[in-house]
Amino acid sequence: MTKKLNKKLKLHGFNNLTKTLSFNIYDICYTHTAGQRRTYIEYIDEEYNAARLTRILTEVAQIIGANILNIARQDYDPQGASVTMLIAEEPSASGKLSNSAAPGPLPDTVITHLDKSHLTVHTYPESHPHNGISTFRVDIDVSTCGLVSPLKALNYLIHSFESDIVIVDYRVRGFTRNVRGRKHFIDHKINSIQNYLAKDTKARYEMIDVNVYQENIFHTKMMLKDFDLDNYLFDTDGKDLTRTEHKRLHKQIKREMLEIFYGRNLP
Repeated sequence: MTKKLNKKLKLHGFNNLTKTLSFNIYDICYTHTAGQRRTYIEYIDEEYNAARLTRILTEVAQIIGANILNIARQDYDPQGASVTMLIAEEPSASGKLSNSAAPGPLPDTVITHLDKSHLTVHTYPESHPHNGISTFRVDIDVSTCGLVSPLKALNYLIHSFESDIVIVDYRVRGFTRNVRGRKHFIDHKINSIQNYLAKDTKARYEMIDVNVYQENIFHTKMMLKDFDLDNYLFDTDGKDLTRTEHKRLHKQIKREMLEIFYGRNLP
């Protein structure tokens, strides 16, 4: 069977639509002592410092096919880091650029497009002195003007971080005109961000959508379905926990996930 290709939209000049992917990724950890909390923050600051974040955004630029014009990056004291990239469109080497609702590449496969816009990332490690919970939040914006949707970078970014909770927003702003002067407020079909996620990602996460189709606003929340408590204990061996402690901590981590996922404190 021959796959039918979407007919290209003939534009008058440049595509002026702006497509913005914004999302938060949360990593949760149990740090029992003040020393463990300090060590966790130090670990996050080292693991996701400005240099590492720059490498991740450089890969994103390749995935969406952008030339990097300028990079500004900064590590902060006492914690956190930021990177901002200005980017510009480059010609596609493959000629296979597409806005179709299909998963983008994972970290082990990278392709090459975009226009005058930017990539940004900011990190926010934090901890609580009483309940033992430490969290790491990373905020990422991928904003493009041109042919390709930044959603193509979504799978790569989710797999680049330890993602317990992922909250994603996608919006298309502005309009572009075709050669007859008719305005187009979106240049590709989309009914859910989930269409751009790989099958293994969908299998691992609970997901809900809140979409406003008439405004070209799409929102998806993702939370891990299952988790192994041993992966959430920082500098603590799960074998040293009693069954009661293990059950209590599992419940505490799950509660933290649910509160972040639903955006409210549970009773």
